[in-house]
Amino acid sequence: MKSNGKHKAPPFPIPVSEMRERYLRLYTGAVNDVLRFNYKMHATSLPSHFAPLREEMKMAGQAFTVKGAPDITTDGEMELRAQMLEDLTNNSVVVWDCTGDTVTSQWGEVMTMAAMRAGCRGAIVNGIRDTRAILDQQFPVFYKYKSNTGMLGRFKMYYYQKPVLMGEVIVNPGDWIFGDIDGVIAIPQDIAYDVLIAAEAILDKESGIKDMVESGMTPTDVVKNGGYF
Repeated sequence: MKSNGKHKAPPFPIPVSEMRERYLRLYTGAVNDVLRFNYKMHATSLPSHFAPLREEMKMAGQAFTVKGAPDITTDGEMELRAQMLEDLTNNSVVVWDCTGDTVTSQWGEVMTMAAMRAGCRGAIVNGIRDTRAILDQQFPVFYKYKSNTGMLGRFKMYYYQKPVLMGEVIVNPGDWIFGDIDGVIAIPQDIAYDVLIAAEAILDKESGIKDMVESGMTPTDVVKNGGYF
């Protein structure tokens, strides 16, 4: 079953492309702190087994959700997969709920090519293959394992652009996704811009804290002057 059409998100105060550029200058720890302390949200980090294919990879964009599971049936699988790729939105990040699969690869070279042509900015998925080709395309992928086993006849995509559960986190289509070396975090769409502003303020404050530390100030005095560790 496919979606009822492309997800149409309400506009942010700034273009999504600018949102991406500014998020990519942040780090996920600062965003997590904003969500925990400003919004009392403690379940925003996706499972820690999702790691970037290369440590320097970062990604940011709006969630395009996919749900699938281990399944040996193949009826309509290729058609649905093709339609999903055609429905990918610009500045999206594909978030795959793979229902605990540990065997198959859901992402590879040709999926990467098609996604990049649609303006997709990254993928979160359990299994990958064609790793060298993904690296050559410099496409950010956060994954759990590598496998040369393709998903046809072993894993089936059921639907896309509906809410999915990633560990403790419900990810809705259009939510903001941000990933770096420390993992992936999901930010509800309606607060994503405000979280950006607050996280940028943290970076500004931390710049001053680093200056205090580098100046030789003791940790106790740093704290007295509004700093933290």
